[in-house]
Amino acid sequence: MKFYYFARGVVKSILGPLYRIEVQGTEHFPKDGGVLLCSNHINNLDPPVVGISCPRPVAFMAKEELFKAPILKTILPHVHAFPVKRGMSDREALRTGMKILKENNVLGLFPEGTRSKTGKLGKGLAGAGFFAMRTDAAVVPCAIIGSYKPFRKLKVVFGPPVYLERLKEEKANAEAVTAEIMGDIQKLLDEHR
Repeated sequence: MKFYYFARGVVKSILGPLYRIEVQGTEHFPKDGGVLLCSNHINNLDPPVVGISCPRPVAFMAKEELFKAPILKTILPHVHAFPVKRGMSDREALRTGMKILKENNVLGLFPEGTRSKTGKLGKGLAGAGFFAMRTDAAVVPCAIIGSYKPFRKLKVVFGPPVYLERLKEEKANAEAVTAEIMGDIQKLLDEHR
């Protein structure tokens, strides 16, 4: 955990001033318990930007290829990232994500699965709905708003937690739950642009 906070401090001291990061909505963020943090995805720097903006440590799923890069393969596990095989059901990644939430930690996901080429919110994959339906974690939508141009403001907005009791009672499928979460992210994007 010491390395996580050290790395977070270093990254914050660089990215914070470079992108004039403004964080809103941290008062909504649950202080304890499992949290599924779901954000839009517009840039490769989204994970560190969300990580330094979040009031609690975040474990992110990261594409497996990153864990083969020389420096990243050493750093990523120390900042709570874990690999996921894209384009297939990765049972090991799902188990790891469930464990993080059940141990009352924060799991960060980009439900679109890949960066948006247009900047517009894409369709979410079923993974977010899977985690939301199988745990008691609060779901916190997050919106990253801006262009990642140096010295131009970049906003990170956390919305109020979404509790999905109604969908759980209706036994909604993972796709429907993800669609609801994506709707909450879109609302944040519309309200704070």
